[in-house]
Amino acid sequence: MPIHHILIVDDSPTERQFLSDLLTRHGFSVSTADTAEAALLQIRRSPPQLVLMDVVMPGQNGFHATREIARDPATRDLPIIICSSKHQESDRIWGLRQGARDYLVKPVEPALLLQKIAALSRAGA
Repeated sequence: MPIHHILIVDDSPTERQFLSDLLTRHGFSVSTADTAEAALLQIRRSPPQLVLMDVVMPGQNGFHATREIARDPATRDLPIIICSSKHQESDRIWGLRQGARDYLVKPVEPALLLQKIAALSRAGA
């Protein structure tokens, strides 16, 4: 199933705007949340087809939110790409173990992000 609607979860207004602009320019519908808690509410109310999840946020962090989404039977098939400034290999491995499909380090390279989204679309997310 092609991906059309993407939820961006990031506490940085600049990062949310950058990703929103990039994705809408490429034809995606975008919604945003500035906390993991707000994202979880949005996902339950109106599930997107992909989540771009920051890790370091006030309140619940992105690793915990990813784990919660991945373990909930209602949302476990929702693909998540973590986009984080945490750049250690152990962070990437931990993110994938929490249920993320991929892990990108900020600043996110636009072409790489679009490539990852296309791959998920082809794979049926």
